Amino acid sequence: MKSIIVGTAGHIDHGKTALVKALTGIDADRLEEEKRRGITIDLGFAHMDLPGPNGETLRLGFVDVPGHERFVRNMLAGVGGIDLVLLVIAADEAIKPQTREHFDILQLLGVQRGITVLTKSDAVDAETLDVAKLEVEDFLRGTFLDASKSPMLAVSSLTGSGLDELKRAMVAATAEVKPRDSHAIARLPIDRVFTMKGFGTVVTGTLVAGTIRREDELEVFPTARRVRVRGVHVHGQASEVATAGQRTALNLSGASTEDLTRGMTLVPPATFEKTRRVDVSLRLLASASRPLKDRARVHLHSYAMETVVEIVLHGKKQVEPGEQALARIKLPEAALLLPGDRFILRQFSPVVTIGGGVVLDSSPIARMAKLGDFLDTLSNGDAKAILTARIARTDQKGMSISQLVAETGWTRPVLEAQLASMTEAGDLWSTGGRFLHSPALKALKVNVVTAVAEFHKKNPLVGGISKEELRARVDTTPEVFEAVTAMLIREKKIEVAGDLVRLAGHSVVMKDEESESKKKIEDAFASAGLKVPPLHDVIGGLKIDKVRAQKIVTLLLRDKVLIKISEELVFHRAALDQLRNQIAAYKAKSAKIDVAAFKALTGVSRKYAIPLLEYLDRERVTRRVGDMREIF
Repeated sequence: MKSIIVGTAGHIDHGKTALVKALTGIDADRLEEEKRRGITIDLGFAHMDLPGPNGETLRLGFVDVPGHERFVRNMLAGVGGIDLVLLVIAADEAIKPQTREHFDILQLLGVQRGITVLTKSDAVDAETLDVAKLEVEDFLRGTFLDASKSPMLAVSSLTGSGLDELKRAMVAATAEVKPRDSHAIARLPIDRVFTMKGFGTVVTGTLVAGTIRREDELEVFPTARRVRVRGVHVHGQASEVATAGQRTALNLSGASTEDLTRGMTLVPPATFEKTRRVDVSLRLLASASRPLKDRARVHLHSYAMETVVEIVLHGKKQVEPGEQALARIKLPEAALLLPGDRFILRQFSPVVTIGGGVVLDSSPIARMAKLGDFLDTLSNGDAKAILTARIARTDQKGMSISQLVAETGWTRPVLEAQLASMTEAGDLWSTGGRFLHSPALKALKVNVVTAVAEFHKKNPLVGGISKEELRARVDTTPEVFEAVTAMLIREKKIEVAGDLVRLAGHSVVMKDEESESKKKIEDAFASAGLKVPPLHDVIGGLKIDKVRAQKIVTLLLRDKVLIKISEELVFHRAALDQLRNQIAAYKAKSAKIDVAAFKALTGVSRKYAIPLLEYLDRERVTRRVGDMREIF
């Protein structure tokens, strides 16, 4: 079964709702006020099945929109997900203001299929009907509803004239409509929220992508609330599953009507990221009354969402009527917008439609070189070019598949297949689930070696740069850093000793006075045994400055010639080795030792005894039990 969403459009009182009722038998005006006033105020919904050309059933879901200029915002909440439009024009009035505005909106949203319906044909004579047809043909010339490409039918909802012909035209038109992707990531923009007795919270919307099943867990954007689908209804019928292109009602648990509102979106959990910045391509209508200036505030509509945003133009001070431009849209609150999403712009005041466009990037970088080229690639490039551009702009950090899903809206299987092909071709390099552009990998390797060499130059007395400091300098992720350093080790360009990274074959080269100072430091601690002098006293007696002296001490500590057992005490390794031998020999007499016995054994004061015993505890030579130490 093929599901298609059909939307109405047109001026108030041109018979949109009457036409839907004549076709489906359903009155789409559901509000008491609508029935009392005789005008559509909010979105209305209906459905019908028609036999398809190949024997399949076509399920048509209708979104009936209000035609009054005061309710265009409601019209916009429903028109974003339509596949086929019925442009309704009354034969006795022809083109009117909302006919023009609605049609502008349809073109800005990229609607490609439709039928022009001249209603109230029973109210005019043949001559008047012909005049109306000519006027409408002239209005639609060169558009997707041009009479050479799209049918124009005269009908009467009152007498039923032309309805069968309209149904046949809809069947023919639906054959040209590309089905929405039910395998894509599910997205349901919410256009209604209400409570239903016996069910609880219910939301409705047009499922613009993917599939939703009963018992699915979903996330509400932008609040991040988790909800569970207790029930699914498609076109008024209970169902186990809803697929893309269907009007869908979901009975939800985990949220009340106070937690949900029109404009929110339901998606799979932990899939997308909220944004308050999007880069877009926009077009100002030729009929706009004035230019769109940089930093202008306008109303933005996308699917069921409406908000006031700031437009920051890229490389321009203003956009003239009829012109296109690249821009960054700044939203007042976080929202879900993905590349490919269409939007409508309406002037801040007076509120009239002035333009629209398409989202190119919902994860923009604050300052990016060649932004125009990047956005042009997103707009016109194929999948390979788009992924290359997105991964390349992360430079040496790379991207994970999860990040790419969030940025593109593409499914994981689609991305995995494309990334595998690009990696095999050498365009990308992957490690630890992250992908780097191959030129970025080459640059990263050069940067690592250069950073290590610069460190050696500035710190000749230090054996190498710590891994974490090096990673911070080259600005990459831990996974990528580990893989790249391993690669450079195999290529014999760097070496790693413990936590330090150095150039392959590098060793500390000291000046004469530095070598002399190193020997003095080592001799001072070697000759002291366990009664070591304060470190600052030893450093203070050297000919070199304290900074270089401290670096020499660090070098001796790194090579474990000296061992620091507390903030104040440093010992020569030979002295501590001898202490271990003394403790081992003492164990032959007793398996335990206290502070007094330790002082007698080593000849040191309490000042040294306590830190030394704590060091032996850490080294698991001894273990403290009360006032005694057990010897292992």
